Amino acid sequence: MGWRRLTYTISETDIRVESGIFSRAARSVPFERIQDVSLEAKPLPRLLGLVAVKFETGAGGADDLALQYLTAAEGEALRQLVRERREDEAAGEGAAAADPAMPARTVDEAGEVLFAMAPGRLLTFGLFEFSLAVFAVLGGALQYLDNVTDIDVWYGWLKEQGSTVATLGREAQVFGAVAGIIGLLVVGSVTGVVRTALRDWGFTLTRSARGFRRQRGLFTRTDVVMPAHRVQGLVIGTGMVRYRFGWHSLRFVSLAQDDKEQSHVVAPFATMEEIAPIVAASGFRLPGEATRWQRASTRHRTDLAIRDAAIFAAAAIATAILAPPGLFLIPLGLAVLAVGANLYAWEFRRHAIDDKQVYASHGFLSPRQEIATRLKLHSVEIAQGPVARLRGYATVHLGLAGGSFAMRGVPIEDARALRAQVMETITATDYSRLDAAPAPQALSAAQSGFSENFLAT
Repeated sequence: MGWRRLTYTISETDIRVESGIFSRAARSVPFERIQDVSLEAKPLPRLLGLVAVKFETGAGGADDLALQYLTAAEGEALRQLVRERREDEAAGEGAAAADPAMPARTVDEAGEVLFAMAPGRLLTFGLFEFSLAVFAVLGGALQYLDNVTDIDVWYGWLKEQGSTVATLGREAQVFGAVAGIIGLLVVGSVTGVVRTALRDWGFTLTRSARGFRRQRGLFTRTDVVMPAHRVQGLVIGTGMVRYRFGWHSLRFVSLAQDDKEQSHVVAPFATMEEIAPIVAASGFRLPGEATRWQRASTRHRTDLAIRDAAIFAAAAIATAILAPPGLFLIPLGLAVLAVGANLYAWEFRRHAIDDKQVYASHGFLSPRQEIATRLKLHSVEIAQGPVARLRGYATVHLGLAGGSFAMRGVPIEDARALRAQVMETITATDYSRLDAAPAPQALSAAQSGFSENFLAT
């Protein structure tokens, strides 16, 4: 009965969903408020050829709109129609009259495959996604067993096992410890591989005239389309271990969310050579030799080193007073490491600005690089705390729709100059036309010209 009373209507300006048996509710969402339309097929509906159509409005959580159990063809047609109406309205071209039957329209071309992960790559990715989440799951499951959660039972068992280990020789104890560590590594690696395979199986990113299309998932299959003109910025990240092997990830910053995350993952495990074409296709460019990097203030570096060292030094004093002799050397050594880490991290904390983009880079164990186009920035803020005001540096916050962009420890003179440059772009930008989708011919020409410039650099 509830299924029969759930209806949706596509009008010229919005999509309206009506539901309820005794109490009826009707919700309308204008096309201009829809940031993204994605398809999701969970295991059972996927077997029946059904999908869920999700409309991301930028409000997040339960405020977003979703239609469950549509056929795959109907879901794709609905997504295509809503995206066309959204783009027509943004471009000011006017929308065509709505047809309740949703006539067939030209669906996106297959497009060019920019990135894909074969099973071998997926396996390698999973090994770097080491996880012990399985133990958390087991711990949660064991809470429902009364005899297992009895503390006295566990205490007796551990005491018995400790007595048994104590009777073994030194070689057997060392062998047991090594075997335990190896077992932990195996369980963590297998868990990482399984989680990665479930999430990213069949990962494919394609580029067509309408934008980027990402498909992934083993049991729950998701299909997300991201219009290129909606990409606000890029985030290139990596991990502490994978960085040493040349593996990185690429995310698109947009108003829409990606599975409750702020940015859309478009290349979760790729080399920089594989990331470069995706960056170029999105209308951005990677920093090159001509990029004029500026480092954070040396005063900011010194203040961070003193702050972190002071924490461990205070712990060393307390340890020297209250703990057995010699233990104070541990926090004292950590204080020295904190100073060294801050001095070394300063080498990687830098920023840059050119005629079209701004860049920020930080992190020495897990480097992270952020790129934003000046056309999409809508505000600039210079923030200073008491110490920063005294020492002459600041944090520059750039307003970016759907994300955040910050440059920390910028000398105050450089921060003001950067603000002036960005404000010059902001005041010259007509934001009412910024999100209008470019015509396919203009888009192709722009991509072609950008590709040539990117290859030239």
